[in-house]
Amino acid sequence: MEQKGRQAHILVVDDSEEIRSFIRDSVLQPAGYQVTLAVNGAEGLRMALASPPDLILLDQEMPELSGVEVLQELHLRKVRVPVILITSYGSESVAVEVFRLGVRDYVPKPFAVEELLEAIERVLRISRLEVEHQLLLERLQHTNEELARRIQEFDTLYRVSKAVTSLREREGLLERIVDAALYLTGAVDGQLVLFDPLGGAPATQIRRRREEGRYREPESQDSMYTMTGNLMISTPLRVGNNDIGALIVSNKSSREPLRGHQKQLLRLMADYAAITIQNFRLLAEIDSQREEETRQLRTMFEHYVAPSVVERLLEQPHLVRPGGQRQAVSVLFADLRGFTTFSTQVPPDKLMAVINRYLGLAANAILQEEGTLDKFMGDEVMALFNAPLPQPDYALRAVRTAWRILAASRELHPQVPPAERISFGIGIATGEAFVGNVGTRHVVNFTALGATVNQAHALQELAPPDKILICKNTYEQVQGEIKARQLAPVKLKGQAKSAPVYEVVSI
Repeated sequence: MEQKGRQAHILVVDDSEEIRSFIRDSVLQPAGYQVTLAVNGAEGLRMALASPPDLILLDQEMPELSGVEVLQELHLRKVRVPVILITSYGSESVAVEVFRLGVRDYVPKPFAVEELLEAIERVLRISRLEVEHQLLLERLQHTNEELARRIQEFDTLYRVSKAVTSLREREGLLERIVDAALYLTGAVDGQLVLFDPLGGAPATQIRRRREEGRYREPESQDSMYTMTGNLMISTPLRVGNNDIGALIVSNKSSREPLRGHQKQLLRLMADYAAITIQNFRLLAEIDSQREEETRQLRTMFEHYVAPSVVERLLEQPHLVRPGGQRQAVSVLFADLRGFTTFSTQVPPDKLMAVINRYLGLAANAILQEEGTLDKFMGDEVMALFNAPLPQPDYALRAVRTAWRILAASRELHPQVPPAERISFGIGIATGEAFVGNVGTRHVVNFTALGATVNQAHALQELAPPDKILICKNTYEQVQGEIKARQLAPVKLKGQAKSAPVYEVVSI
């Protein structure tokens, strides 16, 4: 919507030449507006449909089409233009009836210049704000979708890499590595080259192609990697300071460019592939290397801010800087009970679908209560309340979130096979923590640190499946809103003495 200073276009529809000329010459043009005149309702409708203006000044009583009939036609054709209805004294009831058809204001005749200008400026200002609001919502939705996609990509990387590194048989291992690289990057062709440990020359080459979700050895063995640029990505398989091979993906046949984040995924996948291959050469060293790689991957997850934080950072860009402050928060940890055992019994694609379904339920519950989705850690999720912006009922929001998670899980169970009916154990702690952005100018993660976080995690480890355990501080803030059962005091990990623990029974 155009602003006054940018010459907003206003269509004046009135069968009185005197009124049309007065509005144009004495009201609109001196104020800097562009003006189009229509002598009756039918002409005004044609003009509005041909080139929708920023605002319509519409007379009610006109030949051919009345103001109400013009509004009805615009409404029928879904032309959403703000309208100010000009009525005669005594017909205000008509103005009230047509508000549902798009009328934003009405001005009775006779009117003062100042009165009409104020109505015009007010309606244009509101219309502009509505457009800006819609644009902001679209930007936020796009950002949230992008962040959700990144989180899903890295969660997929973790699951696929874990499945690859768990393979103990040589047969099929190298093909699985190339297939995983194609799956993660979306590329068409892939190749794995292994160097001779003694001479350093290529000793093994595996080629794979992805077609309609299936992976196979390509019929042609012609070189696919003679080009440079954004159609090919190559990354070394490195163990320590030694390159043991290279992992390559290409989109030469499809001509679809490969993006920067696909290069990052391939580099991470190559790290796992190198460890897995080295496992068959140096079995005694692989366990410690795998643990370090898993820790690095989880650290990488923490570099991506959750969508619930993005909205706040967009509203307050100055918050995007390292540092933070001590403040009261409620911290929630939810973990899928028995998922480690379950993960050894199903293929990787099924495993990823199951964990994404359950973590999606938890994430939705957190966002519904306006919590901050801090991070995913394997089959566990962490959330904050009262940060980054204050929430007077933050402890109650945390408990309601936990209740929503369990309720959503129970609703899901009848819809899935018995083997996939997994329950969350949830712990919530309330108290002071260090809250802020951790990282650098390029990579920032909003999180919380301190004893309260540790206490929440310890309560989660203690919670049985489908149960919520909360600390004393949390209970004292929400006891008027929930029913809880006090358990025997427990000495939690990291605490010097036993502390009261409560189980949430109902809300």
